[in-house]
Amino acid sequence: MSRFCFIIIIHCFTCLPFSVHAQQRIITLNSSITETIFGLGVGNRVVATDVTSVSPMAAAALPRVSKNRSVSAEGLLSFEPNIILANEGEVPAAIIRQVRAAGVKYIALKPNYTIPGALNYIQQVADAISQPELGKGVVSQTKLSLNRITEVVKSENKGKIPPKVLFIYARGTGTMSVAGKGSSLDAIIHLAGGKNAIQEFSDFKPYTTEALVQANPDIILLFDFGASSLGGEEAILKLPGMRITNAGKNKRILTMNASLLVNFSNRLPDAILELHRGFVRIMDSK
Repeated sequence: MSRFCFIIIIHCFTCLPFSVHAQQRIITLNSSITETIFGLGVGNRVVATDVTSVSPMAAAALPRVSKNRSVSAEGLLSFEPNIILANEGEVPAAIIRQVRAAGVKYIALKPNYTIPGALNYIQQVADAISQPELGKGVVSQTKLSLNRITEVVKSENKGKIPPKVLFIYARGTGTMSVAGKGSSLDAIIHLAGGKNAIQEFSDFKPYTTEALVQANPDIILLFDFGASSLGGEEAILKLPGMRITNAGKNKRILTMNASLLVNFSNRLPDAILELHRGFVRIMDSK
């Protein structure tokens, strides 16, 4: 009997971590979090995501908590999560109180648009889902990739003047803004070997023809969906003042996938390299 009990006890202790982890039902409310969870190899624990989470393909196939960036406590709780992960400031305090009152663990993560900040963010996500060792592994791999790619950028930019890049966020001509200092776009442009053409203000401000002409960028950078919302490259080149700029004269319009470009997490090495290659290609060809 004692031998039987011993076997049962060993079996329970062996299976416990797996049963606990299998019970995790995670909602991710930002594409950077979603990509990190999948990068950690535990994407199967995600039961729903927000509308920005389109990568990887498995995440894109998951249910959405809402049709836009707004969420409700009722909508979140309908998926029966036990962990909700979001970036700081993206969910109203009243909703956070409601989901916590329902017994759901809500964790706010703090992104930081630097290389150390990206590595710390990966570990934050891993710690939040009780997977610190997985986090350490992904952090180590990401750090090695970042070291290699930043050396590539440095080597290929040696002796060159960094191109001035203006990022335009667009949802049609009626909704356009430009990225200033301190934004994620400002940071990724710099890491990829460019210089943000806007240095007069921080974060984002509404797009104006005057700001465009004054900045006189060498390259116009947009999200792929933003370029489409404006009608494509030819329509962008017809925007007032565009043909006066170096970018407009030389038809230097560069588009990139939004989630890759802004998420300072495990895909940051890919984002830096792809954007850098885009800068080199477009400056050398036109």
